[in-house]
Amino acid sequence: MSEDTPIWKKYPEQVLKRLRKVSAMRIIPVVFGLIIFVGAFLLMLPVSSRAGNWTDFTDALFTATSATCVTGLIRFDTYTYWSTFGQIVILCMIQIGGIGFMSIAVSFMALTGHKIGLSSRMLMQNSISAPQVGGMVKITRFLTLGTFLIEGIGALLLSFIFVPKYGPGKGMYFSLFHSISAFCNAGFDLMGTEEQFSSLTTMGDNWYLNLVIMLLIIIGGLGFFVWKDMIETKFRFKKMKLHTKIVLTISTILILTGFVVFFFMELGEPGTEGVSIPNQLLHALFQSVTTRTAGFNSIDLTKMTEGSRFLMIVLMLIGGSPGSTAGGMKTTTFAVITISIYSVYKRKKSEEAFGRRMDEDIMRSATCVLMTYLILSCGTAILISKLECIPILTALFETASALGTVGLSLNLTPQVGMVSKIILAMLMFIGRVGSVTIMMGFSSPRKMSPSKLPLEKVQIG
Repeated sequence: MSEDTPIWKKYPEQVLKRLRKVSAMRIIPVVFGLIIFVGAFLLMLPVSSRAGNWTDFTDALFTATSATCVTGLIRFDTYTYWSTFGQIVILCMIQIGGIGFMSIAVSFMALTGHKIGLSSRMLMQNSISAPQVGGMVKITRFLTLGTFLIEGIGALLLSFIFVPKYGPGKGMYFSLFHSISAFCNAGFDLMGTEEQFSSLTTMGDNWYLNLVIMLLIIIGGLGFFVWKDMIETKFRFKKMKLHTKIVLTISTILILTGFVVFFFMELGEPGTEGVSIPNQLLHALFQSVTTRTAGFNSIDLTKMTEGSRFLMIVLMLIGGSPGSTAGGMKTTTFAVITISIYSVYKRKKSEEAFGRRMDEDIMRSATCVLMTYLILSCGTAILISKLECIPILTALFETASALGTVGLSLNLTPQVGMVSKIILAMLMFIGRVGSVTIMMGFSSPRKMSPSKLPLEKVQIG
């Protein structure tokens, strides 16, 4: 590159040269961490709070982590504590965290005419869980344009609720904020204008609002490659890839199961007293959808039965699908483990679904993810239960919500101490970046041995 080359073109090339020397698995968590710290610094500033005061660094860091990891756990009510500037900072972090920083970076590089090398494509592949390196620029363009299109349509649909209620300016701002937050499965809201920490409970009986929010959550949680496959196959299920079939099937089963169980578990309970049956059905469906890492709630979760809360913990840990805006261990992980159990009982030699055989190593990866999530959520729940002197189920609800990047809370997060705050922030970070990504990124590569150790059987069960 010549000396006459503008610095704004020269600098990205220098950065890329350094990135080529670093593992993609290591860059992803590091860059996410940098985004969080920049966001935390901006949220600390007096301009970010309504009162014009400096915000404590740990609280700003917690909020920035929650926004970038599209979780939704909050220390302060978003509307009443943060100024418009602070809310916009949060919204920008939600957008970056939702579609991935590499998607934005590659889109910017493509628009400015920069050549995107193999290392950048590999980094992009790991960032959005792409199945292959080829065609990454086209995938990125599809992902970015699709995201903005859906969020725009969502904002337009929500404007029919918020514009008449708050006026054109504030109404459109509220519509855009909630559309992005719902699509990115973030769970941040501005309904503190009605009641602090209320989420959507003040409008829980509004069918139109609830259905639009649910639709945005579901679309965002399916995954970018599921959309692409559905469009390419013209929504014909038989022609879809195995990944798409599994995601659609498991997502439907989980939503319907949660809907039925929540409805019957809460039927006749004090929390639904005075609520009509149609609205109880709406609340049950909404809670089943939102536990898939969205973080909104249309009813007071503290009034739900323990059985419903436990089911929510399970659904939060499963989460959405790979390559989506959602978190959790992912629907495909749950599907592979379920199929593997079925294969053992049927004495099959491989995991099969929809007339296809799965890769032999996929079960090892699925088991690794499952055990990591169980150990992290349960272990930290025990610790927080001891630190905060609260029931273990309440602590497990918060840790599952953080690790699954959900954002639902039993009103514990605003009250926890410093250590618990740090634990929840770490869980959010791990949940968004990915436990496997972090382990592979910061573990030393193992040398391949040319020989195998002697085989010996171990009894199971």
